[in-house]
Amino acid sequence: MRAGIFGVGSALPEDTVRNAELVESLDTSDEWIVKRTGIRERRWLNGQTTLTDIASEACVMALADAGREPDEVDRVICATITPDRLTPGLAPGVAARIGATRAGTWDVNAACAGFLASLEQAVALVDAGRADVIVVCAAEALSRILDKTDRSTAVLFGDGAGAVVVARGDLDLGVSAFEQGCDGAQADLLYAESEERLIRMQGRDVYRHAVRRMVESSRTVLEQAGITPDEIDLLVAHQANIRIVEATALELGIPPERVFVNVDRVANTSAASIPIALHDAELSGQLRPGAKVALAAFGAGFVWAAGVISWKERAHVFA
Repeated sequence: MRAGIFGVGSALPEDTVRNAELVESLDTSDEWIVKRTGIRERRWLNGQTTLTDIASEACVMALADAGREPDEVDRVICATITPDRLTPGLAPGVAARIGATRAGTWDVNAACAGFLASLEQAVALVDAGRADVIVVCAAEALSRILDKTDRSTAVLFGDGAGAVVVARGDLDLGVSAFEQGCDGAQADLLYAESEERLIRMQGRDVYRHAVRRMVESSRTVLEQAGITPDEIDLLVAHQANIRIVEATALELGIPPERVFVNVDRVANTSAASIPIALHDAELSGQLRPGAKVALAAFGAGFVWAAGVISWKERAHVFA
C-alpha cells in the first residue's frame, strides 16, 4: 500500500484581466507580453471573493472527485504566500468551510514550489500510516502583492486555487519520488518584503536558475523512479512563463505534445499553478488515469522541487 492522488479540483476568480487592460497603464503591448511570456489573460480577485472562497471550492471539488467525505479528512495542508490574514493561516478556514472538522491543518510557504512541498508532506504522512486522507490545496492571490506600475512583474501573475486528495491504495507507482532543494544566497533576485509587500524580481537571472534547477531535479526523480523521459506521458511544470516551460521540456527531451501549458489563460499562479494545470489537463483529455506525470517547480528562496506520480492509478480504490 502506498500514497496516491485520487481526486483533483480547481477554482479561479470570476474577473478576467486581459493584456489589453494592462497595456493602457504600462509601457508595453499585447504582442510583447505574449512573445515574452505566453500570457494572454489572468484572473484577479475583485475584493469581494476571498482566497478562502476559491480554495474551499477547489477542495470540495477534489473531495467529490475522489469519492471522499469531509469527515474522512485527517489533514488539510494549504500552500500559499498570500493568505487572507497574517494569522490564522489559510488552512484552518478552508477546513472549516469544507466541513473537515476533525482535520489537523497548516500552511506551507515555499513560494512557487509550495504545492510540491505540501504534496511531499502529505505523501510521507500517508505512507507512514499517520494519516489516511489528506487534502493538499495551493491557493494564491498574487494580485494583492503586485506593483501594477512595474512592467516586468505586473503582467506575469494571476490568482487561483487547486487541490488534490492524497490517500492510500494498492498502487504500483503512486506518488513515487520527490526532490527538493534551495539556494538562499539568491533570495534578492526574487522576493517581497514584509513592509512593502510587493513582488520584486530580476527576470533574466530567475529564468536561468529556474530552467537549470527544474531540469536537474526532474532528472534526479526520474532516475529514482526508474523512469526515462520517453516513458513520461505528461510534463506538468510550474507555469511561470512559456519560455521556462518550453526550455525545461527541451532539455529533458520531452516533446511539446507531452507538455501541458495553460499559462496563456491563467498566468503565473505561484504555488497554485501545478494543481490548476493538473485539473485542466484532465478536463482537456491530456491526462488520463494511470498516466506517468513529471512535476517540477521553482520559486523565490530560491527553492525548487520535482516529483513523479502515476495519475489516479487506481481510481476510487482505497485501503
